[in-house]
Amino acid sequence: MNEERKYHFDTLSIHAAEQEDQNQSLNSPIYMTSTFTFKDLQQAEDTFSFRRRAYVYTRGGNPTINLFEQRLATLENGADGVAFSSGMAAISSVVMSFAAAGDSVLAHRNLYGSTFGFLNHLITNYGVKTQFIDMTDLNIVEESITPETRVMYLETPTNPALEIIDIKGLCEIAHSRGVKVVVDNTFATPVFQRPLDFGADVVLHSATKYISGHGDVVGGFATSKDFDYVQKLKFGYMCELGGVLSPFNAWLLLRGMKTLGLRMERHEKNATAIANFLKARKEVVKTSYPGFEDHPGHELAARQMHGFGGIISFELDGPRENAEKFVRNLKLIKLAVSLGDAETLVEVPAMMTHRDYPEEELHKYGFSARTVRISAGLEYHEDILADIEYALEKVFRR
Repeated sequence: MNEERKYHFDTLSIHAAEQEDQNQSLNSPIYMTSTFTFKDLQQAEDTFSFRRRAYVYTRGGNPTINLFEQRLATLENGADGVAFSSGMAAISSVVMSFAAAGDSVLAHRNLYGSTFGFLNHLITNYGVKTQFIDMTDLNIVEESITPETRVMYLETPTNPALEIIDIKGLCEIAHSRGVKVVVDNTFATPVFQRPLDFGADVVLHSATKYISGHGDVVGGFATSKDFDYVQKLKFGYMCELGGVLSPFNAWLLLRGMKTLGLRMERHEKNATAIANFLKARKEVVKTSYPGFEDHPGHELAARQMHGFGGIISFELDGPRENAEKFVRNLKLIKLAVSLGDAETLVEVPAMMTHRDYPEEELHKYGFSARTVRISAGLEYHEDILADIEYALEKVFRR
């Protein structure tokens, strides 16, 4: 690549950080090895004494993994990145890198279920407390910071309520009080949003989702504009805790990234079609999609995002049993956790990914027991809509 040229995002997703292979392979090789050899003991000693940079053991570095880290960091405008074995490995490592016993985390009320479980249960065993608040209201954010607050954690758009949080405004408040900000950018991807550019200290991904795009790999990722912090996260947390991504999975993620921009355009196009269809149906009492002008966060989303994403959430009229009947009658759309795949997926969060949330208090967290979430896939949109219509007719046919 010409280092003097500023390349487009779609070009960088294919070529960023690439190095010429000695055998002229078009695709990057998979370095499927646990360890690397030394020519002699002197070379080994120089490496372990940090007088020589070299690969030693895949947990600490691997050419395939490093290429994935550098490429995705480039797309997020980060200095460097750290790959993890899963999104939760990335999330837990980053939070632990900022918060220790006696510290407090300030988190948005509406998060991925396992993230909520980690912050609400697991990390409390290590003396870290989490306060869940409505971060869409910056006044609440400012009032909630205490001397013990070390980090703010959020998603935007949120899962599954699709609330939008003002990243820049929140970062200004946090940094004025010496608090770090971590943003999970899984839903938006760097195609539609780059939180580091708005002041976030760390950006996270469940790379399992849109970064992969094919539903065949589990992985996580974190990046920052602070190069020294990234090295601390990699060697002080990922390596010590052992959440290493396999070289093969890194290669699969590199493959997925090549079409990220194209895929996100189609995901958004299909999501818009689904959202408009649902909003026009009398059986649907609420449809949430940031692309709607009447969405509470639409104006903000239009400012800080370059697109509105591929996720829709909605509620059907009547009891939760109607949501159960709806998903049971879908034929093309698959009932499954996860999102961002080529296939359109549906779930009922309160019964599946968000079971850790107390059902009687779901309204405090921005969704309900009747909420249905759809991840728009890449199928022809009319086929998706026909499947939704068929299921609705089955539920509400008199």
